[in-house]
Amino acid sequence: QVQLVESGGGLVQAGGSLRLSCAASRSTFSINFIGWYRQGPGKQRELVARITSSGYTHYADSVKGRFTISRDNAKNTVYLQMNSLKPEDTGVYYCGADTRATWSVDYWGQGTQVTVSS
Repeated sequence: QVQLVESGGGLVQAGGSLRLSCAASRSTFSINFIGWYRQGPGKQRELVARITSSGYTHYADSVKGRFTISRDNAKNTVYLQMNSLKPEDTGVYYCGADTRATWSVDYWGQGTQVTVSS
């Protein structure tokens, strides 16, 4: 079992930056991957980026070159640095963890709102 707590969302103008944090209740080394997902208005939840326990990263095409996922093992925290934000990045951002190595999320955080104004 793991608890995930997101923070760092907010309102930003297009072109701006935000950094999201996802604090896990246990070591991230024991979690197959932690990912950031988002759900825009009227849209389905989609993968933004994920990082595995070995440090392998994967990004959605829409955020490549703008977003960076990273991990601080000492703090059991995963970050999402978001630069050059666009209005279409608006949504609720969730972090999710795969604790059973099934390559699907079995624990979710509560989400944090990101709003990008044009």
